[in-house]
Amino acid sequence: MIDTPKAPETSGQVFDAVKGNWVDSHAPAWTRPYLRLSRADRPVGTWLLLLPCWWGALLAAAETGTFGLRTLWIMIGCALGAWLMRGAGCTWNDISDRNFDGKVERTKSRPIPSGQVTVKQAAIWMVLQALIALVILLSFGKLAILLGLLSLVPVMIYPFAKRFTWWPQVFLGLAFNWGAILAYAAVSGRLSTAPFFFYFAGIAWTIFYDTIYAHQDKDDDAMIGIKSTALLFGDDTARWLRRFLVITVVLMGAGVVEALVDRSILALVVALGAPWAMGLHMTWQMTKLDTENPDMCLKLFRANRDTGLLAALFLAVSVFL
Repeated sequence: MIDTPKAPETSGQVFDAVKGNWVDSHAPAWTRPYLRLSRADRPVGTWLLLLPCWWGALLAAAETGTFGLRTLWIMIGCALGAWLMRGAGCTWNDISDRNFDGKVERTKSRPIPSGQVTVKQAAIWMVLQALIALVILLSFGKLAILLGLLSLVPVMIYPFAKRFTWWPQVFLGLAFNWGAILAYAAVSGRLSTAPFFFYFAGIAWTIFYDTIYAHQDKDDDAMIGIKSTALLFGDDTARWLRRFLVITVVLMGAGVVEALVDRSILALVVALGAPWAMGLHMTWQMTKLDTENPDMCLKLFRANRDTGLLAALFLAVSVFL
């Protein structure tokens, strides 16, 4: 029996996409369901996957005080790879969650539950994105290639984590921040403890922002039996988020000190601006947090692009000091 998609319930625009985004406005009609699977209409997730990669690459460059063409290519390659692998990961997530997404108000407009694409079409699209990303990865060196292949493990597990643990955000963090280690290895050709400090700082940051994000769906999640830190923390969410804020700042600061201890004092001080800038921006988010306001939760979640960019900016400046 041929698996044919149903007619979409709406024009196809996904509920939580930015209004007037380029996919809905300018992309050819036949590409839109696939671009929506990849969340191209919601680019913040690509930023959140990319920024730890840039942290790792910039940390390796700051460690030696050099920024060459290879580092530039690694950062460009990470940007392309983040777009592709975030798209492949989101497609895998939607395939895995196809029996849940139709029951959640915010996700029932996604391409699979709304009938814009079949599961088979989505699977082909997922593999295509992953293969193109692999071509980019092959230029990063043997150690980075190995690390890239290992990253597939948490990516594959994450969609199912919400079914067996109250901490699915940890699994998202494991997947989304692996680039800090991979990009460091690609630039430096080796590993040290410094990028692992960044990796675990990124996991704490992911728990912070994705808990805020998960508060949008907590009522639907509770009804259909999906777990999340938003449900686990409940009314204590603000207190938990402050803890992860502190963990993020401390671990990132430790990574900076570990990597730049032999560089100039000025380079070290400027690089330490990365965790402090993140901490200040996350503190600002806490002043705006209202877990009962889905619109505010989405706004704060999206603001974390700027949180991560601030860290990248300070690390970039420290390279040249």
